[in-house]
Amino acid sequence: MFELKNRTYIMGILNVTPDSFSDGGKFNREDAALKHVEEMIAEGADIIDVGGESTRPGHRQITVEEEIFRTAPVIEKIRQRFDIPISADTYKSEVAKEAVRAGASLINDIWGLKYDPKMAELIARTGVSCCLMHNRNHTEYGNFMEEVRADLKESLKLAEKAGIANEQILLDPGVGFGKTYEQNLEIIDKLSELKDLGYPLLLGTSRKSVIGLTLDLPVTERTEGTLVTTVLAVLSGCAFVRVHDIKENRRAIHMTEAIREGWK
Repeated sequence: MFELKNRTYIMGILNVTPDSFSDGGKFNREDAALKHVEEMIAEGADIIDVGGESTRPGHRQITVEEEIFRTAPVIEKIRQRFDIPISADTYKSEVAKEAVRAGASLINDIWGLKYDPKMAELIARTGVSCCLMHNRNHTEYGNFMEEVRADLKESLKLAEKAGIANEQILLDPGVGFGKTYEQNLEIIDKLSELKDLGYPLLLGTSRKSVIGLTLDLPVTERTEGTLVTTVLAVLSGCAFVRVHDIKENRRAIHMTEAIREGWK
Protein backbone atom coordinates (compact mmCIF):
# COMPACT_ATOMS: atom_id res chain seq x y z
CA MET A 1 0.00 0.00 0.00
CA PHE A 2 2.78 2.45 0.95
CA GLU A 3 6.37 2.58 -0.30
CA LEU A 4 7.93 3.41 3.05
CA LYS A 5 11.62 3.90 2.26
CA ASN A 6 11.80 7.05 0.15
CA ARG A 7 8.58 8.97 0.79
CA THR A 8 6.78 10.72 3.61
CA TYR A 9 3.01 10.29 3.62
CA ILE A 10 0.32 12.38 5.29
CA MET A 11 -2.04 11.04 7.91
CA GLY A 12 -4.92 13.51 8.08
CA ILE A 13 -6.50 14.05 11.50
CA LEU A 14 -10.26 13.69 11.88
CA ASN A 15 -11.39 14.33 15.44
CA VAL A 16 -15.04 13.35 15.88
CA THR A 17 -14.97 14.75 19.41
CA PRO A 18 -16.51 17.74 21.15
CA ASP A 19 -13.34 18.52 23.14
CA SER A 20 -10.20 17.99 21.06
CA PHE A 21 -7.49 20.57 21.89
CA SER A 22 -7.34 21.85 18.32
CA ASP A 23 -10.65 21.37 16.54
CA GLY A 24 -13.05 19.96 19.12
CA GLY A 25 -16.67 20.11 18.02
CA LYS A 26 -15.97 21.06 14.40
CA PHE A 27 -16.37 17.58 12.93
CA ASN A 28 -18.43 15.61 15.44
CA ARG A 29 -21.45 15.74 13.11
CA GLU A 30 -21.33 13.04 10.45
CA ASP A 31 -21.97 15.38 7.52
CA ALA A 32 -19.24 17.80 8.65
CA ALA A 33 -16.84 14.91 9.22
CA LEU A 34 -17.37 13.50 5.72
CA LYS A 35 -17.05 16.92 4.11
CA HIS A 36 -13.75 17.41 5.92
CA VAL A 37 -12.50 14.00 4.76
CA GLU A 38 -13.33 14.98 1.19
CA GLU A 39 -11.36 18.22 1.64
CA MET A 40 -8.37 16.42 3.16
CA ILE A 41 -8.25 13.91 0.32
CA ALA A 42 -8.42 16.71 -2.25
CA GLU A 43 -5.52 18.46 -0.51
CA GLY A 44 -3.34 15.35 -0.53
CA ALA A 45 -4.01 13.20 2.54
CA ASP A 46 -2.85 9.58 2.14
CA ILE A 47 -4.67 8.10 5.14
CA ILE A 48 -7.39 9.38 7.50
CA ASP A 49 -6.98 8.96 11.27
CA VAL A 50 -10.34 8.94 13.06
CA GLY A 51 -10.35 9.69 16.79
CA GLY A 52 -13.33 9.69 19.13
CA GLU A 53 -11.69 10.57 22.45
CA SER A 54 -9.55 13.62 23.08
CA THR A 55 -6.13 12.75 24.47
CA ARG A 56 -5.09 16.31 25.24
CA PRO A 57 -3.62 16.94 28.73
CA GLY A 58 -6.39 16.76 31.33
CA HIS A 59 -8.83 15.06 28.96
CA ARG A 60 -11.87 13.21 30.25
CA GLN A 61 -11.88 9.53 29.44
CA ILE A 62 -15.12 8.40 27.83
CA THR A 63 -16.76 4.98 27.85
CA VAL A 64 -16.07 2.34 25.24
CA GLU A 65 -19.69 2.57 24.13
CA GLU A 66 -19.50 6.33 23.59
CA GLU A 67 -16.24 6.06 21.67
CA ILE A 68 -17.69 3.36 19.40
CA PHE A 69 -20.82 5.46 18.88
CA ARG A 70 -18.70 8.41 17.79
CA THR A 71 -16.26 6.60 15.52
CA ALA A 72 -17.62 3.39 13.98
CA PRO A 73 -20.42 4.97 11.87
CA VAL A 74 -18.04 7.64 10.53
CA ILE A 75 -15.41 5.04 9.63
CA GLU A 76 -18.05 2.98 7.86
CA LYS A 77 -19.25 5.99 5.85
CA ILE A 78 -15.69 6.96 4.91
CA ARG A 79 -15.06 3.41 3.70
CA GLN A 80 -18.24 3.47 1.63
CA ARG A 81 -17.66 6.88 0.11
CA PHE A 82 -13.91 7.24 -0.35
CA ASP A 83 -11.04 5.09 -1.57
CA ILE A 84 -8.52 5.86 1.16
CA PRO A 85 -7.01 3.85 4.04
CA ILE A 86 -8.51 4.57 7.47
CA SER A 87 -6.77 4.56 10.83
CA ALA A 88 -8.57 4.35 14.18
CA ASP A 89 -6.99 6.42 16.94
CA THR A 90 -7.79 4.33 20.02
CA TYR A 91 -6.08 2.42 22.83
CA LYS A 92 -9.14 0.28 23.67
CA SER A 93 -9.50 -3.14 22.06
CA GLU A 94 -13.30 -3.10 21.93
CA VAL A 95 -13.27 0.21 20.09
CA ALA A 96 -10.56 -1.10 17.77
CA LYS A 97 -12.61 -4.24 17.08
CA GLU A 98 -15.60 -2.19 15.93
CA ALA A 99 -13.36 0.17 13.96
CA VAL A 100 -11.85 -2.73 12.02
CA ARG A 101 -15.32 -4.13 11.42
CA ALA A 102 -16.35 -0.73 10.06
CA GLY A 103 -13.38 -0.55 7.70
CA ALA A 104 -10.24 0.64 9.52
CA SER A 105 -7.00 -0.95 8.37
CA LEU A 106 -4.68 0.55 11.02
CA ILE A 107 -4.95 0.99 14.79
CA ASN A 108 -3.14 4.04 16.18
CA ASP A 109 -2.51 3.15 19.84
CA ILE A 110 -1.15 5.99 21.98
CA TRP A 111 -0.17 3.49 24.67
CA GLY A 112 1.78 1.15 22.40
CA LEU A 113 -0.23 -1.97 23.36
CA LYS A 114 0.39 -1.36 27.08
CA TYR A 115 -3.01 -0.04 28.15
CA ASP A 116 -5.33 -2.83 27.02
CA PRO A 117 -3.90 -6.38 27.24
CA LYS A 118 -6.33 -7.52 24.53
CA MET A 119 -5.20 -4.98 21.94
CA ALA A 120 -2.16 -6.86 20.62
CA GLU A 121 -4.13 -10.07 20.13
CA LEU A 122 -6.89 -8.21 18.29
CA ILE A 123 -4.41 -6.61 15.89
CA ALA A 124 -2.68 -9.94 15.26
CA ARG A 125 -5.98 -11.76 14.70
CA THR A 126 -7.46 -9.19 12.32
CA GLY A 127 -4.21 -8.63 10.41
CA VAL A 128 -4.49 -4.83 10.44
CA SER A 129 -1.48 -2.57 10.80
CA CYS A 130 -0.69 -0.65 13.97
CA CYS A 131 1.12 2.46 15.09
CA LEU A 132 2.75 1.97 18.49
CA MET A 133 3.38 5.25 20.27
CA HIS A 134 5.78 5.98 23.11
CA ASN A 135 3.98 7.12 26.24
CA ARG A 136 4.45 7.29 30.00
CA ASN A 137 2.48 8.48 33.01
CA HIS A 138 5.41 10.68 34.07
CA THR A 139 8.33 12.66 32.67
CA GLU A 140 11.13 11.34 34.88
CA TYR A 141 13.96 9.78 32.90
CA GLY A 142 17.57 8.91 33.63
CA ASN A 143 18.86 8.72 30.05
CA PHE A 144 15.96 10.13 28.04
CA MET A 145 16.59 8.73 24.54
CA GLU A 146 17.77 5.36 25.79
CA GLU A 147 14.66 4.97 27.94
CA VAL A 148 12.39 5.99 25.06
CA ARG A 149 14.03 3.28 22.98
CA ALA A 150 13.64 0.76 25.80
CA ASP A 151 9.95 1.65 26.20
CA LEU A 152 9.35 1.23 22.47
CA LYS A 153 11.13 -2.13 22.57
CA GLU A 154 8.69 -3.22 25.29
CA SER A 155 5.82 -2.43 22.92
CA LEU A 156 7.57 -4.35 20.16
CA LYS A 157 7.95 -7.37 22.43
CA LEU A 158 4.21 -7.29 23.14
CA ALA A 159 3.58 -7.19 19.40
CA GLU A 160 5.95 -10.07 18.74
CA LYS A 161 4.43 -12.18 21.53
CA ALA A 162 0.95 -11.69 20.08
CA GLY A 163 2.10 -12.59 16.59
CA ILE A 164 1.89 -9.17 14.93
CA ALA A 165 4.04 -9.23 11.81
CA ASN A 166 6.93 -6.77 11.58
CA GLU A 167 5.57 -5.28 8.37
CA GLN A 168 2.35 -4.31 10.18
CA ILE A 169 4.12 -1.97 12.62
CA LEU A 170 4.83 1.76 12.70
CA LEU A 171 6.50 3.53 15.62
CA ASP A 172 5.62 6.99 16.96
CA PRO A 173 8.02 8.78 19.37
CA GLY A 174 5.04 10.31 21.16
CA VAL A 175 5.62 14.06 21.06
CA GLY A 176 3.43 15.62 23.74
CA PHE A 177 3.00 12.43 25.76
CA GLY A 178 5.00 11.68 28.91
CA LYS A 179 7.58 14.34 28.07
CA THR A 180 8.57 17.82 29.18
CA TYR A 181 8.85 20.73 26.77
CA GLU A 182 12.61 20.21 26.48
CA GLN A 183 12.21 16.46 25.98
CA ASN A 184 9.72 17.06 23.17
CA LEU A 185 12.24 19.29 21.39
CA GLU A 186 14.98 16.72 21.93
CA ILE A 187 13.06 13.81 20.48
CA ILE A 188 12.09 15.80 17.39
CA ASP A 189 15.76 16.71 16.94
CA LYS A 190 16.88 13.08 17.39
CA LEU A 191 14.22 11.30 15.32
CA SER A 192 16.81 9.60 13.13
CA GLU A 193 18.24 7.82 16.21
CA LEU A 194 15.05 5.74 16.37
CA LYS A 195 15.37 4.47 12.80
CA ASP A 196 17.75 1.69 13.78
CA LEU A 197 14.90 0.03 15.67
CA GLY A 198 14.02 -1.14 12.17
CA TYR A 199 10.46 0.16 11.77
CA PRO A 200 8.89 3.04 9.84
CA LEU A 201 8.37 6.15 11.96
CA LEU A 202 5.36 8.44 12.28
CA LEU A 203 5.69 11.94 13.71
CA GLY A 204 2.69 13.70 15.24
CA THR A 205 3.41 17.28 16.26
CA SER A 206 0.59 19.15 14.56
CA ARG A 207 -0.43 22.28 16.51
CA LYS A 208 0.88 20.76 19.76
CA SER A 209 1.94 22.65 22.85
CA VAL A 210 5.66 22.30 22.12
CA ILE A 211 5.04 24.56 19.12
CA GLY A 212 2.76 26.91 21.03
CA LEU A 213 5.27 27.28 23.87
CA THR A 214 8.19 27.85 21.51
CA LEU A 215 6.45 30.49 19.41
CA ASP A 216 4.08 31.81 22.10
CA LEU A 217 1.12 31.25 19.81
CA PRO A 218 -2.42 29.90 20.28
CA VAL A 219 -3.45 26.60 18.72
CA THR A 220 -4.98 28.36 15.71
CA GLU A 221 -1.63 29.90 14.71
CA ARG A 222 0.76 26.96 14.82
CA THR A 223 0.82 25.93 11.17
CA GLU A 224 4.28 27.35 10.41
CA GLY A 225 5.78 25.68 13.47
CA THR A 226 4.20 22.40 12.43
CA LEU A 227 5.67 22.76 8.93
CA VAL A 228 9.18 23.03 10.37
CA THR A 229 8.71 19.75 12.22
CA THR A 230 7.35 18.15 9.05
CA VAL A 231 10.46 19.18 7.11
CA LEU A 232 12.61 17.70 9.89
CA ALA A 233 10.52 14.51 9.71
CA VAL A 234 11.21 14.19 5.98
CA LEU A 235 14.93 14.80 6.45
CA SER A 236 15.00 12.26 9.29
CA GLY A 237 13.36 9.61 7.13
CA CYS A 238 9.92 9.46 8.75
CA ALA A 239 7.37 7.53 6.74
CA PHE A 240 4.34 9.50 7.99
CA VAL A 241 3.40 12.80 9.55
CA ARG A 242 0.07 13.13 11.33
CA VAL A 243 -1.27 16.65 10.70
CA HIS A 244 -4.34 18.90 10.58
CA ASP A 245 -3.32 21.23 7.74
CA ILE A 246 -3.00 18.92 4.75
CA LYS A 247 -2.34 21.31 1.86
CA GLU A 248 0.45 23.22 3.60
CA ASN A 249 2.18 20.08 4.86
CA ARG A 250 1.90 18.37 1.47
CA ARG A 251 3.66 21.34 -0.14
CA ALA A 252 6.38 21.33 2.52
CA ILE A 253 6.96 17.61 2.01
CA HIS A 254 7.04 17.96 -1.77
CA MET A 255 9.58 20.78 -1.63
CA THR A 256 11.80 18.98 0.88
CA GLU A 257 11.74 15.74 -1.09
CA ALA A 258 12.56 17.63 -4.29
CA ILE A 259 15.60 19.25 -2.70
CA ARG A 260 16.74 15.94 -1.24
CA GLU A 261 16.15 13.77 -4.31
CA GLY A 262 15.30 15.86 -7.36
CA TRP A 263 18.78 17.03 -8.30
CA LYS A 264 20.45 13.61 -8.10
